[in-house]
Amino acid sequence: MDTPTTIRFVFLGALWLVLCFLVVATQPFTLRVLFIVVASGIVVWVPLYKKYIKNGKRKDER
Repeated sequence: MDTPTTIRFVFLGALWLVLCFLVVATQPFTLRVLFIVVASGIVVWVPLYKKYIKNGKRKDER
């Protein structure tokens, strides 16, 4: 990965962590809150992984 992509990952990760903290801190921790955090993590990180990590390795090999 190049530097701008790494910076985007770090910024997005920090933003996601802050938002998850706000969700957890504002209400009691239940299975619903856990589901929200896990589902948001899947929605945010899986497409980024597929685009930059998984496909990025294929491009480097060619």
